[in-house]
Amino acid sequence: MPSDTLTAAVSSLPTMVDRLSQLVHCESPSNSAAHLEKCADLLEPWLSSALRRPSTITRVGENVHLVARAPSPRVLILGHFDTVWPVGTIDSWPFSVDSESGIATGPGTFDMKGGIIQALTAIELLTDTDRVSVLLTSDEEIGSMSSRLLIEELAREAGAVLVCEPTADGGAVKVSRKGIANYAVRATGRAAHAGLEPQRGVNATIELAHQILRISAFGDPGCETSVVPTRVTAGTTSNTVPESAEVHVDARSWTIAELERVDSAMHGLTAHLSGATVAVSGGIERPPFEEPMARWLYAEAAGAATDLGLGELAAVRSGGGSDGNITAALGIPTLDGLGAVGGHPHARDEHVIVTAMPERAALLSLLLARLAVRSADH
Repeated sequence: MPSDTLTAAVSSLPTMVDRLSQLVHCESPSNSAAHLEKCADLLEPWLSSALRRPSTITRVGENVHLVARAPSPRVLILGHFDTVWPVGTIDSWPFSVDSESGIATGPGTFDMKGGIIQALTAIELLTDTDRVSVLLTSDEEIGSMSSRLLIEELAREAGAVLVCEPTADGGAVKVSRKGIANYAVRATGRAAHAGLEPQRGVNATIELAHQILRISAFGDPGCETSVVPTRVTAGTTSNTVPESAEVHVDARSWTIAELERVDSAMHGLTAHLSGATVAVSGGIERPPFEEPMARWLYAEAAGAATDLGLGELAAVRSGGGSDGNITAALGIPTLDGLGAVGGHPHARDEHVIVTAMPERAALLSLLLARLAVRSADH
């Protein structure tokens, strides 16, 4: 019964808080293989116990990922245990819970260690876990390069994906995400002495300035497509005509057609100044997660929320990307934002509302149970 699931989740709250404290204190920045392995070692017995079958730590290059394939896969729980916080952050910002507000803070609490802890509890509440696969990766924050093939493989096996990334404001799930493209545009000119004979030089900074103005026009506010020049580097010394200059560009859109339009425009850039050259690298990294891919799963989640007495389950579109972009682009039903309720990922006031954790764990558990008896062929 749904009420029994919620009651059991509430009784699990002390365990959830204790595990969240351990997981947050086990620092796991994306660029530290040793710390990521330690975090995987912490999670593995918890996951194996919850599933009542072994999970495995799988190495891909320098990265380790936690994998649990279901005997009869019907749904994949997808998440990541890497964070953006460097080693040592925990010393100045330890995990803590405010007893009055019920708010927990610490590096990685919201994105997305709280979601992992809730997922473990949700699995523990199931009577049968044979249809639930789990993949927890260690490189989501840096583009999922080593985990992408695993994500695609397990998602295809399961046929439906639930992503335990943080919720949107107020606990809303995410039914669409913008696709992301990243570029580096490098302008090359010719160095010369800026005071004695600047006319002999070809100023790469000026060339790049022309390119930045062009790039800025590639966005389309009507389609909510953003193309944003970000980090710029140029030159060597203050008295030298710059020989090279570079700008990084972040592009995002709701549709693959828009991203492809931007991609074509970016790779079509040509030099403005005589004697200069322009080289463009990069491209589409995460395709858009388009809303139709979430409709079936959102309906099931909304039904589970109603059964639990949680009221209407809000749903939003998100400008940020996740590994849900990868699975949705494969045509696999995907629902995102099923993790912790809180706010401010990647910020010093990142936090989780602890009192909401049992409800979200119960919601995920009931959704898993509903999917176990329904066909993923929608």
